[in-house]
Amino acid sequence: MNVVTTPSDHATDRPMAPPLGEQDLAAANQEPVISSPYRAWITIGSLALCTVLGFLLCLQFGAEAIPFAKSVQVLLAAWFPTHQGEGQFDAEAAILLHLRAPRLLLAFCVGSTLAIVGATLQALVRNPLADPYVLGVSSGATLGATLAMTSDWLTTALDGTGISAAALAGAVMSIIVVYRLSSSGSGLPVQTLLLAGVIVNAICSALTMFLTSLLSPDHLSRVMAWLMGSLHPAGSLQMGLTILVGLFGTVVLTLHAEPLNCLLLGEETAQSLGLDIERTKRRLFVLTAVVTGIVVAVSGMIGFVGMMIPHALRFIIGPDHRRLLPATALAGGLFLMIADTIARTVIAPSELPVGVVTALIGGPIFVWLLLSAHHEHFFGR
Repeated sequence: MNVVTTPSDHATDRPMAPPLGEQDLAAANQEPVISSPYRAWITIGSLALCTVLGFLLCLQFGAEAIPFAKSVQVLLAAWFPTHQGEGQFDAEAAILLHLRAPRLLLAFCVGSTLAIVGATLQALVRNPLADPYVLGVSSGATLGATLAMTSDWLTTALDGTGISAAALAGAVMSIIVVYRLSSSGSGLPVQTLLLAGVIVNAICSALTMFLTSLLSPDHLSRVMAWLMGSLHPAGSLQMGLTILVGLFGTVVLTLHAEPLNCLLLGEETAQSLGLDIERTKRRLFVLTAVVTGIVVAVSGMIGFVGMMIPHALRFIIGPDHRRLLPATALAGGLFLMIADTIARTVIAPSELPVGVVTALIGGPIFVWLLLSAHHEHFFGR
C-alpha cells in the first residue's frame, strides 16, 4: 500500500485507512444512502444476465431477420463442435458468426470501456460532466484519422488498418502534449489537466476542420462517417487489440476502486487517509488516456456512453466504486449493443452512425437525470 509523507508530517509510516463504506461516501457527497450492498450486487447480477440475453436477442436483428432459436442453435454448434446443428454452415450461420456476433462483441467492449473510463474520470476530476473525451485524446485521434483519410495509400496500409493506426498515433501524441502541459514539479493539478485537454481539443479540432475543408466529397463522407462513430466489422488485429484493452482497462480500473473512493472525498482527505495522490492521478491519467485512444481509433467518436451510464448507475447503486465500476462496465456494453442494433436495423439495409443513436437515446435520458431530485447532490454540488 502506498504511503504518503509530507514535509509537515512527522510520522514516518501512516497506513491507508480501512476501506470506505457507503455511509462515508454518501456523507462526503451530501447525499442519502440510496443503495445497500445487496441491492448493488443484485443489480450487477441482473446486468450480467441482461447482457447475455441482450447479446442473443440482438443477433436476430439486421437487414435479414434470423429467428432466436436459429441464433442459439448456430452459436451452440460453433462453440461446441460435438453439437451438430442443422444448417450450421448456411448463409444465416455465416451472417451470425462472421458479421453480427463480432460486431456485437466489439460494441460491448467499446461501450464497456467508455463507460468505466467515464466513471473513473468523474471521480478523478470530481466533475460529473467528465467523459472519456475530456482529456483531448479523441480530438487527437480524429486529427490522425483525418490525415490518414487524405492519403489513399495510408488507408490501405498495414493490412487495412491504416486509419486506426493513424488515429492511435494522433491519440498518443495528444496524451504526450496534455501530460507535458499539465505536469509540473508540484504534481499533476486536476484543473491544469482539464485546461490542457481543452486547449489540445480546440487546436486539434481546428486542424481537423481545416483539413476537411480541403477534402473531396468522397473523402469528406468517409471523415464524417468516422466522426459520427462506426462499428463496422474490424480486422482481426483491431478486434483482438480492442478486446484485450477493454479487459485490461476494466480489470485495472476496478482494482483502483478504493483510491477512487478516497479521491471522491477530496485530495486533502485522500492524503490524510494515506493515498499517494500524485502517483495515483498520473497512473489513472495515463491508463484512461491510452485506453480511450485505442478504443476511439477503432470505433470513432461515440458520445454519451461515458457520461450518461455512470450517472444512471450512481442513482441505482450509489457512489461506491467497488460496485459502481463493474456495474458501469456491464451497463455501458449492454447499452452500446442495443444502440448499434438500432443503428443497423432502423433504416435497413442502410444504417445510421451509432454515435447518432447514442446521442438521440442518451440526450433525453441525461436531461431527465439532470432534472431529477438528486442531481444537486452529485459530488457535493
